Amino acid sequence: MAEGTKMAKQSWKPGNMLYPLPAVLVTVSDKAGNQNVFTVAWTGTVCSDPAMVSISVRPERYSHHMIEETGEFVINLTTEKLTFATDYCGVKSGRDVNKFKEMKLTPIKAEKVSAPLIEESPVNIECKVKEVIKLGTHDMFLAEVVAVHADEKYMDEKGKFSLSKANPMVYSHGTYYSLGKELGSFGYSVRKKKSK
Repeated sequence: MAEGTKMAKQSWKPGNMLYPLPAVLVTVSDKAGNQNVFTVAWTGTVCSDPAMVSISVRPERYSHHMIEETGEFVINLTTEKLTFATDYCGVKSGRDVNKFKEMKLTPIKAEKVSAPLIEESPVNIECKVKEVIKLGTHDMFLAEVVAVHADEKYMDEKGKFSLSKANPMVYSHGTYYSLGKELGSFGYSVRKKKSK
């Protein structure tokens, strides 16, 4: 494209176009011990110290009241192998079906919260809600990370966790994608090259 040539851009109404997103499986339980798993794409890191995350959930979702009751949930990262379960858990309601059973997901006891971890997930992030912000269609649960679990089978030969070995997947505007090739690591643009 020649310098100074304008690129054609359409102007759209305001909407959520921040993609791709991690599609995660969130596990919850209520005070009676009932458990559920559901899919959330509106999630993210909000602070590093203290470690905090957010998830946004529609109040009509079956799991919403469970988070309100206990103030706890677990974010379970997803992989290519978990894509079908991730989609299923996003479109089926825990009111109607036991999604753990239907998707052959194994709930295991968490360390610090009542909600279970998903054994098949490479990373489980235990969270305690600090604040609920009612935003409109969704309520945002701001939560402190109280424990993190990483599956040992994804540790590399140096003892470092390698999520890429788990083949993580993301969600982008209605479609799931596997993550592709590595393009660079944080800071590579300014890192000094090693002399030979």
